Amino acid sequence: MKRTAGVEIERLIQLLAKLPGLGPRSARRAALYLIKNREKLLSPLSLAMADAQDKVTVCSTCGNVDTIDPCTICSDTRRDRTILCVVEEVGDLWALERAGAWTGLYHVLGGTLSAMEGVRPEDLAINHLIERAAVSGMREVVLATNATVEGQTTAHYITERLKGLGLSTSRLAHGVPVGGELDYLDEGTLTAAMRARRPF
Repeated sequence: MKRTAGVEIERLIQLLAKLPGLGPRSARRAALYLIKNREKLLSPLSLAMADAQDKVTVCSTCGNVDTIDPCTICSDTRRDRTILCVVEEVGDLWALERAGAWTGLYHVLGGTLSAMEGVRPEDLAINHLIERAAVSGMREVVLATNATVEGQTTAHYITERLKGLGLSTSRLAHGVPVGGELDYLDEGTLTAAMRARRPF
């Protein structure tokens, strides 16, 4: 393919194209917009990305991303430490926090089980989840995996692993549509689903 811009611009376009939801055309448009708005956007963005590279870390307790470890949520003494909400990815945790639907702790799995993609239980933070759930005083684990085949499979597997710990295990209510992903749902749907959770 014929190159239409300098090496630096092409590199910017290629990197932007790797972001979710951005293909080559969208990446070119985004790159041009950033370059045209260099002072207002490009410079602050590059500084923010450098800061993120230096300061953002993964919470060793729950898997959230923050600038401190344990993260702000795990460190918050006002959170209910007897209930644990299990989500697939950090974006799902953020969606529940935006909705104000949860006052307990979280656990980020880092994905879902998938035979097609070769994702096994040991590839996810499931063993760490079982350790956290077994802590004295824990009374409920809410499985807030997405309503996809992989999400359901993962929830079933975790339920089996949690048996024998004497915990209540529940699942988000079907306010979450089948095939839906938490990060794309509105706050009202998430709040209703969390309040109407049921035993699993």
